[in-house]
Amino acid sequence: MKKIKNIYKVFIMLFLVVACDEELRDLSFADNIDPPSNILATYNITQDNTGYVTITPSADGAVSFKLDFGDASDSETISQGQSVSHTYIEGSYNVTIEASNINGDKKEETQPLVVSFKAPENVVTTIENDAVVSKQVNITATADYAMNYEFYSGESGVSQPVATINIGESLSYVYANSGIYSIKIIVKGGAIETAEYNEDFEVTEILAPITAATSPPERNSEDVVSIFSEAYTDVALNELPTSWSAGNFEALNLNNDNVWKLTSLDFLGMVTNYGNGIDVSSMETLHIDYWVPESVTNELFVKIVNTIDGGEDIESLGATVSGSWQSIDLDMTGFDGGNLANKQKITQILIDSDGEAGVVYIDNFYFYKQPSGVITSSIQDFEGAEPVFTVFGNIANIEVIDNPDPSGVNITGKVAKMTKTSGSEEWAGSFFDTSSPLDLITYNKMIIKTWSPKSGATVRLKIENSANNQEFFEVDATTSKSNEWEELSFDLSNAQSFTYDRIVVFFDFGNAGDDAVYYYDEFNIINDSGGSSLNIFQDFEGTAPAFTVFGNITDVEVIDNPDATGANTTQKVAKMIKTSGSEVWAGSFFDIDPAIDLVSYSKMSIKTWSPKSGATVRLKIENSANNQEFFEIDAITSTQNTWEELTFDLSAAQSFTYDRVVLFFDFGNAGDDSVYYYDEFALTN
Repeated sequence: MKKIKNIYKVFIMLFLVVACDEELRDLSFADNIDPPSNILATYNITQDNTGYVTITPSADGAVSFKLDFGDASDSETISQGQSVSHTYIEGSYNVTIEASNINGDKKEETQPLVVSFKAPENVVTTIENDAVVSKQVNITATADYAMNYEFYSGESGVSQPVATINIGESLSYVYANSGIYSIKIIVKGGAIETAEYNEDFEVTEILAPITAATSPPERNSEDVVSIFSEAYTDVALNELPTSWSAGNFEALNLNNDNVWKLTSLDFLGMVTNYGNGIDVSSMETLHIDYWVPESVTNELFVKIVNTIDGGEDIESLGATVSGSWQSIDLDMTGFDGGNLANKQKITQILIDSDGEAGVVYIDNFYFYKQPSGVITSSIQDFEGAEPVFTVFGNIANIEVIDNPDPSGVNITGKVAKMTKTSGSEEWAGSFFDTSSPLDLITYNKMIIKTWSPKSGATVRLKIENSANNQEFFEVDATTSKSNEWEELSFDLSNAQSFTYDRIVVFFDFGNAGDDAVYYYDEFNIINDSGGSSLNIFQDFEGTAPAFTVFGNITDVEVIDNPDATGANTTQKVAKMIKTSGSEVWAGSFFDIDPAIDLVSYSKMSIKTWSPKSGATVRLKIENSANNQEFFEIDAITSTQNTWEELTFDLSAAQSFTYDRVVLFFDFGNAGDDSVYYYDEFALTN
């Protein structure tokens, strides 16, 4: 294995030397590539009783595959994207797919294959509307003597079948419109004869949100004027709704979170304060979350009014997006031409529509400013002289252009545009040098405004010494929005004391280019260390607590930190293996003394290391003397194989004595021997 890795690295090194680019000669990325994952193979058999099967393997992060056909014949090796054909006699086989990445790391999966010349029998199909994704249908088909099934969606103007998938595997398909469709499933094996299933199925649109909007970030009370949000203290409203509102108002509770439901909306008015109004002149941004079904296409607006001194303005929330919660941030300088005086006595606020909008759900409606005491220094905003960009990894060019979407958190004139060219490397990106080195004594974070067509894409920031590219620091952030501006924060507090005068940005790091277009702007470094107070009550550096495990987990132990990088460089951490076969609710707990102080603090943060992005981590706090007195809340991992800090909002917990902390990793899924680490349980406000 070591020799294979070295061969791959020699090949990479030769390529990079030919490229003649100092940036590309840094081979550290190759050591950090994850082993292949999500390994599978699709089968396609000719229906002529010959047993001629075409196998197409796939995997995340793989460059090649070795296939063992399971019939004692010679194996074959092919590249990613290729297929191989093989002739079988009737029988049942186990096909082994061994996937290799560019670093020579290998991982394999075994998949069953049944070759039969009998017609498929005992066909069982399941067709269901998805509970979360609007107009998505989930399909599964099983049968005896079958290899795959074709799914015909029944839509006019769509090539059929829309998918072919291995028998027994599930398929999800999103329709363009709701309605009744004549769905057909054809089940195939090695025989000429097939089996067919038909059903007239009603595809439904989700007409209301399933869950509440994402909780807003923690902010100091002096930095927020909240109209409606359980995260902050709301101002008192004299009227909600006003008698002159055009539309219906209803306050709902959705999964223990309050939301507003507005129906037949033309405009909804509320009076904040008849006498003096409310002062939002120091606020920089207005935030609102909305959810509308597909039937609502009207443009939505927010209007603020000063009836005492006169003055009003209305701003659009942008093109309406249906079927999911949309988080909108409006720059307050856009209101009333930046006239601060008119924002000192706001007496009326309206949610408006350009016509009757049907149903609209509203949550997290507040004004805010950057945290008090935050110090900011601008590094690059592309409004003046352009920096000299250098691109690598087969990206064609970086250019400064007019902001194509001056909305939300970024209404500046100029931005940088990068196209991650189709076929460019997964580590492709660009860099520019700064006029002076970054001051990481005064500042501890970098903020970058980004626009990405993909939510969940990794944006890697690398700061580097231009005179010595071995002196660098890297940190990742993940986009949470698509096709709109957002502000990403990169923690630089763990960077070593080097001279950092080069900024490198990698969009969609880890994935090859696909011609996606990204924009970025306003590189600022900040110091926000004057934020909320922090009380670390368990960091595993002293006497280890007494752990109790449950759900067939074997053990939890305190060990040396196996990855002292990024968000956690401490010495000791807790290790938990979610043993193969352990329950979906398996986990562990430890008791604490004193109990959790929910008078002074409202949140708990935990540093976690997970091999899976998107895994649910459930925190449960409990009274050890009465396990019926508890509070549970979930957070979702956004990175894999790296430390991150998860925050759990405890503000809704009842006033019990909480002296037990319970943690469930990958909650809802059975154990698969995945290893998780966690550290630094802290209370914060």
